[in-house]
Amino acid sequence: MKILILGINYAPEPVGIGPYTTGLAQSLVEAGHEVRVVCGKPYYPAWKADPAFAGGGARRSVEEGVQVIRLPHYVPAHPSGARRLVHHASFTAYALPMLLGEILRDRPDLIIGIAPSLISLTAGRIGAALSGARYWIHLQDFEVEAAFATGLLAPTGVVARLARRFEGWNLKADRISTISPQMCRKLIERGISPERVIEFRNWADIDRVRPLQRPSVLREQWGIDRPHVALYSGNIANKQGIEIIVEAARLLTHRRDLMFAICGGGPNRANLMAMAEGLDNIRFFDLQPVELLPELVGLATVHLLPQIAGAADLLLPSKLTNMLASGRPVVATATAGTSLAQEVEGCGLATPPGDAAAFAGAIAQLIDDEPARIAFGAAARARAEERWSKRAILAKLERDVAALAPRPAVAIS
Repeated sequence: MKILILGINYAPEPVGIGPYTTGLAQSLVEAGHEVRVVCGKPYYPAWKADPAFAGGGARRSVEEGVQVIRLPHYVPAHPSGARRLVHHASFTAYALPMLLGEILRDRPDLIIGIAPSLISLTAGRIGAALSGARYWIHLQDFEVEAAFATGLLAPTGVVARLARRFEGWNLKADRISTISPQMCRKLIERGISPERVIEFRNWADIDRVRPLQRPSVLREQWGIDRPHVALYSGNIANKQGIEIIVEAARLLTHRRDLMFAICGGGPNRANLMAMAEGLDNIRFFDLQPVELLPELVGLATVHLLPQIAGAADLLLPSKLTNMLASGRPVVATATAGTSLAQEVEGCGLATPPGDAAAFAGAIAQLIDDEPARIAFGAAARARAEERWSKRAILAKLERDVAALAPRPAVAIS
């Protein structure tokens, strides 16, 4: 089958959506499909254009058997709501003519659109309509509702109504996949036929990320001499609720056995570092190469996963997958009954979003209760193997793709 994937994020971006779109494309090639990807030039998580890909307009390459077309687009240094909109719109403006050109050159049987970005799905839908290709949407989060929940968009008014209508118009496809049971249920509640909805989780690389049975090499490299580490690793974004980590560190300054480590980059890092000024129990590190991922997640005594209220059923943070695979317990901020709380249940502790005292108390509880910490960690690893195996998830996805037979050929004029 000829498959065209449209998504702004792709390798070599090390975290976020990019690694999963890359894994999807490469697995489809391994299954015998011909795969092209139309994506943006890498910029995430730094929100800065990768100098290795600067200039020169569109770039074509073949990577692991995937034909990759990288397009230029606007990258805001400080991604506010309006700037994010321009960011995604600029990618769509380049992607639509490129997509139509690819369709005319070599008509695909299936187009897969990755959201975010919701705006770019417009190009995917138009391309599928013109070519007669089957159309598949993969939804990493509910972009409009997440924008409301994080304050990037006001939930009322003309703009909010237009955003909801635009989302409803765009979420029309032969198949729509998303990353958790709760998000699948939300699609069905919006009127999408259950037979069109598929769960397609992000995955953990459980063969590569395994529980470390020795101290992480990063402990010595980073000069961490305290016995326990509470680790956050990933994008440091605005409106993410990550400030609660600094508040918890402040509440636990008396614990000389505990170091907080925040590893990553993003638009909120400078603000977070300013908040932590004067604290000797929190340190900041750059995002590490993917080769060091097992050492990074293995550094943690406990993993930290903050999330703001209202977002827990709109997305499922991809960083959770390797946290669980590392065999370390998780302390998350999530309301009971939400998808994040259910994923963490039995593998750690969930506290109310925004409650720094409860968050700090949960961290201290796990540090002090070694038997519970070990039991939660073992359960986390078992859950990663049960629910988050890359091999199993991609094998099921390939079966679902194969079951979506191409439409009869149509002429394009």
